[in-house]
Amino acid sequence: MISLLQHWVMGQAERRPDATALVMGGDRLTYGQLDTLSNQLARTLKAAGCERGDRVCFLLPKSPLAIVSMLGILKADCIYIPVDPSSPAPRVAKIVQSGGPRVILAGSSAAPLLDELLSHEQLGGTTAIGWLDQGRGPAVGEHVAPRFSLEDVRRAATSPLAFRNEARDPAHILFTSGSTGTPKGVVITHGSVIRFVEWATGYFGLGPADRMSGHPPLHFDLSTFDVFGTFAAGAQIHLVPPDLNLLPTALAQFIRTAELTQWFSVPSLLSYLAKFDVVKFNDFPTLRRLLWCGEVFPTPALRYWMTRLPHVKFTNLYGPTETTIASSYYTVPHCPEDDRAAIPIGSPCAGEELLVLNQRLERVPPGEVGDLYIRGGGLSPGYWRDAEKTHAAFLPNPFASDPADRIYRTGDLASIGGDGLVYFLGRADSQIKSRGYRIELGEIETALNALTCLRECAVVAVSTDGFEGTAICCAYVPSPGVAVTPGELRHALAKLLPAPMLPSRWMAYERLPRNANGKFDRRLLQEAFASNETVAAG
Repeated sequence: MISLLQHWVMGQAERRPDATALVMGGDRLTYGQLDTLSNQLARTLKAAGCERGDRVCFLLPKSPLAIVSMLGILKADCIYIPVDPSSPAPRVAKIVQSGGPRVILAGSSAAPLLDELLSHEQLGGTTAIGWLDQGRGPAVGEHVAPRFSLEDVRRAATSPLAFRNEARDPAHILFTSGSTGTPKGVVITHGSVIRFVEWATGYFGLGPADRMSGHPPLHFDLSTFDVFGTFAAGAQIHLVPPDLNLLPTALAQFIRTAELTQWFSVPSLLSYLAKFDVVKFNDFPTLRRLLWCGEVFPTPALRYWMTRLPHVKFTNLYGPTETTIASSYYTVPHCPEDDRAAIPIGSPCAGEELLVLNQRLERVPPGEVGDLYIRGGGLSPGYWRDAEKTHAAFLPNPFASDPADRIYRTGDLASIGGDGLVYFLGRADSQIKSRGYRIELGEIETALNALTCLRECAVVAVSTDGFEGTAICCAYVPSPGVAVTPGELRHALAKLLPAPMLPSRWMAYERLPRNANGKFDRRLLQEAFASNETVAAG
């Protein structure tokens, strides 16, 4: 039984060094190469001063080198923090400042971002830069002076390292949207990932012959299963180029050409492919299972997929980042006959428990709506350096005498059906899922309120049939004497927030509607946006 995530790659490299581990375009790495390169990076990180428990950020696009970085960081007994290099500098600065990394790994795609952070002294003076760029020199910007390069990594010793970490130690920190405008860092341990992966590889019957998709970005928690599920099974992971997301015909062709046996993504992408009708009847002959997680899969789109791929098993996974990848599952037994049929989030994975409770933390009877809580081995230790938020979300289990037994407040509403399965019924707060990303509407409002051109604003969400699944909508009142267009607002906001968080619909008001309590009437705003779908930003 393994205790650290890197042990899977080490074991595969020992038994099958020449077997292909990962593929992206023309790049391919065997398990032996993956193990060797990550050993070299780990030794380079240690030479740069990394010690057990240090954090290492990587500002690298999804690539074989990024996967090597994840493993090398773990082998150095450190914690990896994946950061989206396409995010605006202010958001990246908040993540980096919170994480306090010993080293940042970056390449040419992140050079302008890194240079901007350094030029404004937004990185700590103790943070070193590792420049991992294929075939490029060390000149990366006016303010960047790398401690080491990829060439230095390749000159390091290849021998295995002795690890001091244990299963209970953090493996990575994933930063999610925060309602106060500051991203929250969710700490995930080696043991929590191992627990889920071991259950999933057994339930899905994964093995060395499998060819798995790597669709989500590496700062998204679904990618954790793609990567480590592949390595646990000794399979191949085929990293999906991000530019295929808006090319449905090309994405479908990718699945065929790569001869994938498993596909895992957010439902909004699957709905997008269905909308463009790119899936043929009996398409993807090698595909055995299709998984989704992160948001509701509209039943009409699910029926589209199931009628075209009768040879494929379809499984719904559910679970927030705080409970490690997923906590429940439901394999759809047959194609639903009705577009209105509800698809449950199902039953708890091994070692997990789903609790539907009322405000007094008492179990609600089947059929009644309650707040959904999760307990079990997947629970995060909490939020990075934020005891207040941790204590508010992770509560003592009211049904246990052990004070260490905790439950996590998901913020979701649910009920238990007559079939004993759990059904997701929506959010209880302002958090939404759009394109599979977890987004706090409050964080968007915080960024908008920082713009001097606005007097007031409110952000709401409405359901759509489009790729995003949920449209983010902004109602705004310009400051006196200011004329501002939705396009200008979107451009200004893009400097503060990543693309998935930018509103797609805008509406100007002289004064925002308020309810009897004097608060913004968000329900009225939602109705206004839902009835006027053409309002959009340029």
